Amino acid sequence: MIPEPFDLFAVRYAVHAGRSSSENFIGGDLHEAGSDLAYFVWIARRSDRLFLIDTGFGPEAAAQRGRTLLDTPARLLTKLDIAADRIEDVILTHLHYDHAGTIEAFPNARFHVQDAEAAFATGRCMCHPFLRQAYDVEDAVAFLRRLYSGRVIFHDGEAEICSGLSVHHVGGHSGGLQVVRVWTRRGWVVLASDASHLYANMREARPFPIVHNVERMLEGYRLIYRLAESPQHVIPGHDPLVMSYYPPLSAELSETVFRLDEEPVER
Repeated sequence: MIPEPFDLFAVRYAVHAGRSSSENFIGGDLHEAGSDLAYFVWIARRSDRLFLIDTGFGPEAAAQRGRTLLDTPARLLTKLDIAADRIEDVILTHLHYDHAGTIEAFPNARFHVQDAEAAFATGRCMCHPFLRQAYDVEDAVAFLRRLYSGRVIFHDGEAEICSGLSVHHVGGHSGGLQVVRVWTRRGWVVLASDASHLYANMREARPFPIVHNVERMLEGYRLIYRLAESPQHVIPGHDPLVMSYYPPLSAELSETVFRLDEEPVER
């Protein structure tokens, strides 16, 4: 039976400009300008289920890390007529600060995470500054509080959360990074999150420099392409080109909310 398709949206909540190529690619030129990063959370919605994929970060993290916060994810969801306390399922692709901050803004949610990511973010790897640079201890504490209150659901590898939506362990960027495969009106779309920050990372097989395992990252590019309907059905985690390829929800939201369930057409 073909499941009901999800409406799928990217919601941009922050930006980071002035990057060099070396910040986006291993081996990139320090003196060469690199793509800006856009920061997104994603919504998959249909008549019977509503999922938030990742929870972004808030003002404190933005100030500490020199990012420009446009608005908090919870407030931006109101543009889709979604109140934060309505969210019952949050998929955390991984626990980096820009994907698992502000979880306290979603008080009624269950949080789906890979076993490997929880172990990685709270284990011996965090003894190394290089490996913990993209994590925030307060986010980890907030996650553990949800765990101890019975609001974390663990997955080990591949798991179908409901018909038309599944998660898949990729690793590479972090120990337990997972991607999300979503059935939409245009077929299977893969939200790659940080399995590929930019289109160029996966298209050119040029890994992003924040990495736990380079081999897993490179193999992850192949996996996300296999999971998707076509290469045009893979959505990278931070590429501003997403805002050019996909239509906005409305003219009012032309820089904020984008429809990923429609065919990409460069604007």
